[in-house]
Amino acid sequence: MFYVLKRLLTVLFILTAALSSMTRAAEPVPVIFDTDIGSDIDDMVALSLILKSPELDLKLVTTASEDTRYRAKVAAKFLTKAGRTDIPVGMGERFEGKAEFHKPWVADFALSDYQGDIIEDGAGAIIQLLKQSSGPVTIIVAGPMHNIAAVLERAPELAAKMRIVGMHGSIYKGYGDEPSAEYNVQNNVPAFRKVLHAPLHSFTITPLDTCGDMIFDGEQYQQLKNSTDIQLEVIFENYPIWAGLVTWENADYLATRSSVMYDAVAVYLALPDHGWLPAEPMHLSVTGDGFTVPADSGPQVNVALEWANRDAFKQWFVERMLTSAN
Repeated sequence: MFYVLKRLLTVLFILTAALSSMTRAAEPVPVIFDTDIGSDIDDMVALSLILKSPELDLKLVTTASEDTRYRAKVAAKFLTKAGRTDIPVGMGERFEGKAEFHKPWVADFALSDYQGDIIEDGAGAIIQLLKQSSGPVTIIVAGPMHNIAAVLERAPELAAKMRIVGMHGSIYKGYGDEPSAEYNVQNNVPAFRKVLHAPLHSFTITPLDTCGDMIFDGEQYQQLKNSTDIQLEVIFENYPIWAGLVTWENADYLATRSSVMYDAVAVYLALPDHGWLPAEPMHLSVTGDGFTVPADSGPQVNVALEWANRDAFKQWFVERMLTSAN
């Protein structure tokens, strides 16, 4: 009898441990979204995708590049519309702004209108969150590395708690068929190099090779365009505003297709399971003019170079974006 009881207790212990492990694995990943939102519209889409992904727990949004106060207004107004004013918004170092392609949309919105926390020192907010976290924090970087480099400069000991996932670089394919000096790297090469050489927990990127042609058209695009979901309505309210101001293309296609959703791919890479887009270790270096090139002696980065199932991702993206956020 004692032996049977002992066996039952052993089995119960194993089952309890397994259930506890499964529960921990199912817990959402803590995330910081570091973004130059307010230029290209894909940052707004990426923010929406994070909010709609139960695998991710957005703790903080920080804005980087040019007028970070303007960018904070864009993020804060979107979070207000989405009903997520529980998320703090922090601002990086502020410079003169040029690419302000959502400015008319925030003309009636002040940072003081935001019901959540607005933090002047965005890098400091990242540092505080990292210090408070018991484990690594995923930082989805959709823009130049200004803020991340500032964190590493001020608190280098926190590098091991930073799981960076970014939309950066161009390895074999760029804005065309040849490699390009990708904007998020080229804009601040020293900052990207600092991050590249830091002893991070991990560093994963989707270069232009896998995100540079990520557009949605046909029935998938029409489903998104005609949705009554509040976040999608805000995105498509912004599309004509953005199209009228954007300087690098003539965005006359909005009736039939989206612009390029670069940063949405980075969000997908931040999920615990991103099997449709595997990332493989690669040694990289960065030239002075912002080209990311393979180099045997360079730091190792996880690079998503090729889709395992691009169509499956696109269908997942549409379904996820059509889902109301919790």
